[in-house]
Amino acid sequence: MINKLVVENLKHRPVRTTLSIVAISIQVTMVLTLVGLSAGMLDEQARRARGIGADIIIRPPSSSVLNFGINMSAKIIPKVIDVEPHVAAATGVLVQGTGMLDYVTGVDLPEFNKLNGGFRFVQGGPFQGPYDVLVDSYYADQHKYHVGDTVTQLNRPWRLAGIYEPGMLARQVVPLATLQDLTGNRDQITVIYVKLDDPARTGEVIDRLKGKLKEYKLFSMQEYTELYSVNSVPMLKAFTVVVIALGVLVGFLMVLLSMYTAVLERTREIGVLKALGASPGYVLNILLRETVLLAVAGSILGILLSYVTRFTINDVIHGSLIQSIVYIWWLIAAAIAIVGAMLGAIYPGLKAARQDAIEALAYE
Repeated sequence: MINKLVVENLKHRPVRTTLSIVAISIQVTMVLTLVGLSAGMLDEQARRARGIGADIIIRPPSSSVLNFGINMSAKIIPKVIDVEPHVAAATGVLVQGTGMLDYVTGVDLPEFNKLNGGFRFVQGGPFQGPYDVLVDSYYADQHKYHVGDTVTQLNRPWRLAGIYEPGMLARQVVPLATLQDLTGNRDQITVIYVKLDDPARTGEVIDRLKGKLKEYKLFSMQEYTELYSVNSVPMLKAFTVVVIALGVLVGFLMVLLSMYTAVLERTREIGVLKALGASPGYVLNILLRETVLLAVAGSILGILLSYVTRFTINDVIHGSLIQSIVYIWWLIAAAIAIVGAMLGAIYPGLKAARQDAIEALAYE
């Protein structure tokens, strides 16, 4: 009986019910989109790193997992090869940012090819000149590029020599020596990738190299890709918490306003219920059930809308951002929405529960 009453109450005011559901869904979509973008970008970076085919990664002393603005001397590479007999190949790359989330990578292509056979081209081929550029197919589709086109990057034109399959290193690749000269980083590199003759020896090789390269950061590929998580990026984690807090606030205020208005509009109805013997707990229970139903409906709509945002970001905008669907966050986002809605319903619910039956019946 009480559930039927709850549903009829919501159906009796369709506009306010719809607005409440939409407001809660926006909160859920906002959380799921942010989490999906964080996971998508980090997973993409990890996938590209794994695609390189290296067993060990060497980074400068002060670098972090997503910080590519710190370089080191390329003279370290011969030391790595000379001191460790199990190194089959070692090459350095220079990473230069070109935008907030975009960067171009300089590679020594013959050395880089030793790691895993090199790029797999879908159009064109390797560099033919010092000012050639390679891009992956995702980047080419995004900008409608074809082999032979001119690509403007770092304030100068480049000839597009080849388009390769995505999932390796970076979206834009240029000759290492050219990028070093253009950016004033001669004989400097950002990352060293090391391939071993036996991957099973990765741990012992890292231990020996750490004895020679005490100041540098050495990781196995598995360790390095595991660093691509929200918990490893403090600013991203803090930003996620802020957005979630804002989402709870939005849900709280919307439900507070909606349920407070509902209580005022239904003052006489509440009086009738109390005159018929309804207890304060019974009245409060009705309002809280309505709130939970609104939050559940809003959560479902928010989950569906997160697929819309993913399609828009990944397939329509074709930007540098990539959104994933993180299923565990469906439950978390729904729980956040329900908690925020319940908090917003407490004051109106208590106000309704405390109303005097005679005063409520006399209310105009």
